[in-house]
Amino acid sequence: MSLTHFRNFRLLDPAISDELVDGYELLVEGDRIKELSDKPIKAREARTINCGKRTLMPGLIDCHVHVIATQVNIGQNALTPDALIAYRSARIMKGMLDRGFTTVRDLGGATYPLVQAQQEGLIEAPRLIIPGKALSQTGGHGDSRSRYDNRDPATWTQTLGSLGRIADGVDAVRIACREEIKRGAHFIKIMANGGVASPNDPIHFLGYSREEILASVEEAQNAGTYVAAHLYTDEAIRRAVECGVHSLEHCNLITSKTAKFAAENKAIACPTLVTYEYLGVEGPALGLDPISVSKVDTVRLAGMKSLEIMHKAKLTMAFGSDLLGEMHRHQSEEFVIRGRVLPAIEVIRSTSMHAAKLLRKEGELGTVRAGAYADIVLVDGNPLKDLALLTQQGANLALIMQGGRVHKDALN
Repeated sequence: MSLTHFRNFRLLDPAISDELVDGYELLVEGDRIKELSDKPIKAREARTINCGKRTLMPGLIDCHVHVIATQVNIGQNALTPDALIAYRSARIMKGMLDRGFTTVRDLGGATYPLVQAQQEGLIEAPRLIIPGKALSQTGGHGDSRSRYDNRDPATWTQTLGSLGRIADGVDAVRIACREEIKRGAHFIKIMANGGVASPNDPIHFLGYSREEILASVEEAQNAGTYVAAHLYTDEAIRRAVECGVHSLEHCNLITSKTAKFAAENKAIACPTLVTYEYLGVEGPALGLDPISVSKVDTVRLAGMKSLEIMHKAKLTMAFGSDLLGEMHRHQSEEFVIRGRVLPAIEVIRSTSMHAAKLLRKEGELGTVRAGAYADIVLVDGNPLKDLALLTQQGANLALIMQGGRVHKDALN
């Protein structure tokens, strides 16, 4: 089994310290970290990497992506042939890995064959955590049909390019949850609020009845997992937490009272501010429907305030980007956007220890402790002083290792 010995680095791992620390060495064996020590490690058979005092940190984790969203117009994306979606998706995922994201959580659309393709090494991609197709009511955020489009949802919701599927009523929701779990979903995603990139649901719309949400939560819990919900408004967020939803996506319009309530119930929020930054600017030229464009500012303008509210309420926040089509290239800019409001260490926590907690992979992902996957990035500089070092398409990442395999090595 291969051995790799890292030395002469400054460690940045919020699970260990909130500051950069010197004096550690790291030994990787196979796909796992074998040892992290503050004393010299003796491993004569190992390849030794002199990190040149660079910052060594856990591989980045993005907890809200859509790897099959190859177009901004998600309705058109659903009608695109599966093979074309798969090839485009592979390119999108390689871009994520190039930026240092060694694990991503898809929030609707990706199916298990993509997970398997990554595991078998058929594509260069982050480790994938998926819900399969997101569940939506008719006319909800997962229903991309225009007002006068009466096609049977079965004709397009099962394509690879479809982010979601329609399930109306408690029984249908239960069946949909069971089907997605059978097909390999790691958790369940529901659309519990109106959204931007959908034509018939204003932001204030509540998605699903309480009974339907409760049914999805029970089915997820029966399978040993959880529900993530698309949410913007305070009313929708509070209702979801009351029903047992664990992962709260977006949360732009949350209030302090609800943020505290969510924290008390040990829910985790996943803001996605970068997508609104660019939907309004680039969305129209890339095919975003005018109805959707008109909804962007409703959530964009409140986004920064929501970070302050959730941070003050001690509501755990994971890192998310939620980009579509050509806008995926802006993924890492979420770091800089959050850094305008939050301490840099809190932003780093969101893509490491907090993300691992949301994925229920604590000790395996988002840390460089012994026993964790050997997901490692070496940064030229100190991200705690300049979060922009994590942008520029990975230009400042001298090395990217995923599961013990070196994806990028610019040291030699």
